[in-house]
Amino acid sequence: MKLTILQILVLFQANLIAAQTSLGEINLENGKYNVGFRHYTTADSTRTYSRIFDYTNKKIVRPIPVSIWYPSEQNVVNSEPLRVLDYLEMLKEEEEWEHLPNEQILNWFYYSNTPANQKHLVEQTTAYTKAEFAKGKFPVIVYAPSYQASSIENFALCEYLASHGFVVVSGPSRGTETRWFSNNNAKEMETQARDVEFLMKEAGKFPITDYDKIAVMGFSFGGLSNIIVQNRNGNVKAIVSLDGTERYQYELLNQSPFFAAQKIDVPYIHMAQKDIPGIVLKEDNINPELNTKFQLFDSLSRSKAYRLKFHNLTHSYFSTLGILFEKRDERQDKSDPEIMESYKWASIYTLNFLNATLNKDKNALRFIENNPSDNGITNSLITLQTKQPEKDAFTFQDFNDLASNRNYETLLQCYDSITRMYSAFEIPESNLNTLGLQLVFNPDTSEQGINVFLLATKLYPDSANLYDSLAEGYLVMGNKEKAIESFEKSLELNSRNQNAINRLEQLRE
Repeated sequence: MKLTILQILVLFQANLIAAQTSLGEINLENGKYNVGFRHYTTADSTRTYSRIFDYTNKKIVRPIPVSIWYPSEQNVVNSEPLRVLDYLEMLKEEEEWEHLPNEQILNWFYYSNTPANQKHLVEQTTAYTKAEFAKGKFPVIVYAPSYQASSIENFALCEYLASHGFVVVSGPSRGTETRWFSNNNAKEMETQARDVEFLMKEAGKFPITDYDKIAVMGFSFGGLSNIIVQNRNGNVKAIVSLDGTERYQYELLNQSPFFAAQKIDVPYIHMAQKDIPGIVLKEDNINPELNTKFQLFDSLSRSKAYRLKFHNLTHSYFSTLGILFEKRDERQDKSDPEIMESYKWASIYTLNFLNATLNKDKNALRFIENNPSDNGITNSLITLQTKQPEKDAFTFQDFNDLASNRNYETLLQCYDSITRMYSAFEIPESNLNTLGLQLVFNPDTSEQGINVFLLATKLYPDSANLYDSLAEGYLVMGNKEKAIESFEKSLELNSRNQNAINRLEQLRE
């Protein structure tokens, strides 16, 4: 559960004071829906796993605990909502201590058994177990927890989003082989990414989910995994990072064969912790660059990106369990009211970002793009940095999507309109040649392939290879005259083109 295993996750153990908070002090304004909640365990039969405390060599299929929060229209007047203790009982299960007595939860799972923390256990949440699904389809948010953390670590945020019309699905952060991570964080990042992808598929089983509107959201280590998920899943439409470790461990991302910054082409929001004070940097031997360096954000070129800095939040307080149970570090932590207020604003920004990106809500987009002061937030609380996608970040894949949509007709006009907007855009000759051949050899798209080669020879008029390919295309279509003309042009450009020589001899017999 703790994030201290990674030094750069910056949870400090010295000079701690007890927290005095309650769920009600977050003061989140829930939406029009009641919140349903379900928790169950399924399995990924493609992977094996060992229960670490069973002390056996026996392998089982990888268990995937699933927590799902969702909109409900059920009348809950006579129902009892979940208590915080109910959530922590799920934590017991995910930690593989199912039979641990409840009175042992505090201390056992890293939280002090203080009177304040005992009071949290009996607090009521806003979720109702197994409530009926609301009618209709709702966007899906897949939540990736922090390092070895529980699916329920951010339950207040998940409830809040569900009340506003989102389905939130989460599973625990587990190691590849057992409950615990190994020393190979690159491997564990990939494992968590696969778990998130499994949950994406699991979400599709519910009749309430709109599978065309999917976003990933993660805290701390979960932020790393979500970048990998987005890089290889085109149906992810947005990324929410709650002080995600992609800020601190860019080199770890680079160890993944699936990662490329240019593949991040969806809206991205990163909410960062406050600057770490000098005394903490020194005493905890932390690199001061962590306050200013963000290689991933700086590398983004194809996405609209937002970077918020919360000046009253340290790392662990981007989670519900953190703000409720974590001890405060008197060297840097703000007061409890300031922490709770900041968590509330982090939740509000998350909601507006998801409404703007998945639901195309213009008011939500305006909120996200406003200076925080225009939203009634002082600069001492939050500061915003926005990054626009570079105009010249346009790829051959983007071009081909447009060309395909117009049935590969009027390609030169299409190309000209693109280059007026993206001045640095170029189409590699080899890409056009391969695309043209792929199309022309298919009897259903031969004419489209010819159109691609006609564009290619306009852009690369000195390419003997392109004229040779164009001639082959005409042969496929049975246009002998045009084929001869194109082979002759290829020979003009390259007199050693043996294929053109041979083809012309055959055609003139």
